[in-house]
Amino acid sequence: MDYLLALLLAFQDEVAQTQLLKPKYLAHSISKDMSIKMKKKRFLYLIVPPTQNVHKKLMQRYKRVAEDINNTHITDEIVSLKKEYGATSNEDLLARLKPHPVSIALAQAAMESSWATSRFFIEANNIFGMWSNSPKQERIAAGEKREGNVTIWLRKFNTIEDSIQAYYKLIATANAYAKLRKLRLETNNPFIITQGLDKYSEIGQAYIDEINSVIRHNNFTKYDKE
Repeated sequence: MDYLLALLLAFQDEVAQTQLLKPKYLAHSISKDMSIKMKKKRFLYLIVPPTQNVHKKLMQRYKRVAEDINNTHITDEIVSLKKEYGATSNEDLLARLKPHPVSIALAQAAMESSWATSRFFIEANNIFGMWSNSPKQERIAAGEKREGNVTIWLRKFNTIEDSIQAYYKLIATANAYAKLRKLRLETNNPFIITQGLDKYSEIGQAYIDEINSVIRHNNFTKYDKE
């Protein structure tokens, strides 16, 4: 009887946890009763589809531009993109336009948002903890101040997909990620490409090691279909 009771209680708990994946719970709320397993399910449900969608669109643009450049067909789009991304050459433009694997984005999203449970995500759709340096941007204040009295601002996005697009744009334009962009042109291996994220966090190589660990432990490479 004890065994049957345990099974029944486990089943009831699973049903209760599953209820927490219903739409009203997903985007901007998180239950204190949600288990780690269900938090991860919720994260995947929320974050994988828009990340794959953004990545697909970026890859389509990259392939189109790469084909035009290969055929020495310099279109108005290419000229415009060079200006927008600050590219110094055709090769530099391609390095900026080619998105890094979905697995890396998912691992960073999980780490930066505590599996989509952070206040920045819940209140601002900010899945990557992206800072705001302009009062013209929609943003929210961090809970803690830097150096005693300096307010840290984080960007606020209308949708999760907007946040993901901004994240890929940051990686494509910031000087800090030039190494990652170079690696991205050379390989599709996420565990090599992550070596270019040493400046995303103050902890450097330890941050890279953690990203790689999250990718492996959660088998995120299964989402890397191009």
